[in-house]
Amino acid sequence: MDPIASPSRDRARWWQRGVVYQIYPRSFLDSNGDGVGDLRGITLRLPYLAWLGIDVVWISPFYPSPMADFGYDVRDYTDVDPIFGDLAAFDELVAVATSHNIRIILDFVPNHTSKEHAWFIESRSSRNSAKRDFYIWADPRPDGGAPNNWLSIFGGRAWEWDAPSGQYYMHTFLPEQPDLNWRNPAVVSAMHDVLRFWLDRGVSGFRIDAPLPMMKDPQMRDNPPNTGKPTYHRPFGDYDTLVPLYSQGHPDIHEIFRGFRKVLDAYPDKVAIGEIHEFHWPTWATYYGVDLDELHMPFNFGLLKIPWTARAAAQLVTEIESSLPKGAWPNYVFGNHDEPRIASRLGTEARARVAMMMLLTLRGTPTIYFGEELGMFNGQILPEQTRDPWELRVPGIGVGRDPGRTPMHWDASANSGFCGEGVTPWLPVGIDYMERNVASQRENPRSMLHLTRTLLALRAQTPALQGGTYRTVHDGDGDCFAYLRESDDGQRYLIALNFADAERSLSLPTADIGTVLLSTHADTHDERRELGTLRLRADEGLVIALG
Repeated sequence: MDPIASPSRDRARWWQRGVVYQIYPRSFLDSNGDGVGDLRGITLRLPYLAWLGIDVVWISPFYPSPMADFGYDVRDYTDVDPIFGDLAAFDELVAVATSHNIRIILDFVPNHTSKEHAWFIESRSSRNSAKRDFYIWADPRPDGGAPNNWLSIFGGRAWEWDAPSGQYYMHTFLPEQPDLNWRNPAVVSAMHDVLRFWLDRGVSGFRIDAPLPMMKDPQMRDNPPNTGKPTYHRPFGDYDTLVPLYSQGHPDIHEIFRGFRKVLDAYPDKVAIGEIHEFHWPTWATYYGVDLDELHMPFNFGLLKIPWTARAAAQLVTEIESSLPKGAWPNYVFGNHDEPRIASRLGTEARARVAMMMLLTLRGTPTIYFGEELGMFNGQILPEQTRDPWELRVPGIGVGRDPGRTPMHWDASANSGFCGEGVTPWLPVGIDYMERNVASQRENPRSMLHLTRTLLALRAQTPALQGGTYRTVHDGDGDCFAYLRESDDGQRYLIALNFADAERSLSLPTADIGTVLLSTHADTHDERRELGTLRLRADEGLVIALG
């Protein structure tokens, strides 16, 4: 594979150089003793994130909400739910983050609102309401049934009957989350104003939630049956019985993205990141825009889908790099608030360490989900503790997201320092918190936390890792994946990853001698090695400076 070029360090934008850290605010730190994390809790932990080496914090929704889907059902886009604080607390958060050279990006939820949003209340009041076309309403079929066969991702049909007006409204997710009608220019204008509201308060951009369903087939044709694989990367129950050909991803979505981009481009140096669940990489790449005028980065969820093998990882990176439009910037992610945690998905902390090294050394912007720097495992949720509406509506198929949303482990005190002793956290703290927490791992130089911090520091001070070229040098044969990162000034770094739980030898097409800067085993550094044949211990990754 020929080297894949990157912009020079001087020309790279902050979102190309930096590392994003996602915070699920309910679970980060409770500052007021109600068992739910809040904005002030995030502010109090910004010094920790600065110590860790984080450049950008992405915060999941904190807007006023009935919490049917824990904030992804928005009642008001331009305020803060009292659970999390208020606008003054948000402004303080931005100010303190800025003092630590940390940027803030927000979750923007454009596909739907809460059914308690003032727009929907007015829309539902009458067929003649001025806001009626803010949402997707349709007459029943002649037999009284739903307008078409579209299904909700959260189970059941995507249509809810409204008896007073004699029509159905559409909801891609919960019935409590009616879909906005993005074919209405008034909706476009109102939502652009939402972006401007937060940009004026100092945010550096947005992660756009679930944007593909925003534009549906205007003829609302039935979706065809699905005779193949699950729609995404894991089973979604009845939703997988149909291919969502007409209920999402209509080509008109590109115009919506260009509209978002125009709003952001009116402000200096902002970023738009889209939650794009698309695994046909040439199609995924179209969301950058023909002239790179749409999303700065469509999220790449490929690492969530592949099996844990070196060949699968090498093949994925090759496919991503070969699909990118000229000048587009890649990105990688291993986890988020909708997914099992890396350590649980891969089975061991040793594998999670290799995954972290890969995430932080590939060409592109990495996103770390809170707690992954500790190697946190999924929490254990008893049936009576389940909070996730998706799991409650579609039980038994493993879609529950609560285990990956349990509170952050800060120390070995009661409730792991997330909330005070005697307070019941909104989800139970993980059972391993006494051993796996920030305080104990800060004292242990061989911990996952120190490995992550060292990788972040190495990435930040090494142009080749931050923005250099990429070239595969070993494509996964024999359980190993190796690639070369090189900067404009000729500095070269080899990353070699062993995906096996046994020692492997890696034959490389080079006679170079290199210096091992870092091992995932955290016991090797500044060791000189000949690289014709490289030995890797079980579940070991190495960063090697060549020359």
